[in-house]
Amino acid sequence: MTRSEAREIAMRLCCGISTSGRDAGEALEEIFDKEYYTSLADEDPLYKNYPDKKQADYISRLITGIGQHNAEIDQYISRYSSGWEFHRISRTALAIMKVAMYEVMYMTDIPDSVAINEAVELAKKYEEPETVPFVNGVLGTFYRQEVSQIR
Repeated sequence: MTRSEAREIAMRLCCGISTSGRDAGEALEEIFDKEYYTSLADEDPLYKNYPDKKQADYISRLITGIGQHNAEIDQYISRYSSGWEFHRISRTALAIMKVAMYEVMYMTDIPDSVAINEAVELAKKYEEPETVPFVNGVLGTFYRQEVSQIR
């Protein structure tokens, strides 16, 4: 499994958690259940390779961290999504931006440009074409206003 695939799984988990209101720990326990994971592979090729320890740790760090910093990340998204009301942003776009923002703010082992570029690629795969520049714009403005001044 590649880091991009692990990121995509984390994004899907993030989206599912926000939609269902489930606990992050529950969602992680379920996704890492080998039998359940294998059943997903029958329907979606993303799940064809079970994550190794490194990728499972990465997914867990993302999901747990996003859960712990959810309010903070939501504030950043709301602040930099000019012209869009927060509650009207799709759950998928929110999950994509949350993963990227968490990586940029708290996962220093991931280059910021990689986190943002991967988010844009996920937006291209999962969102309508007009949403891609929105995601890119929110993340770019967030980075310039919040992160680049600190580093």
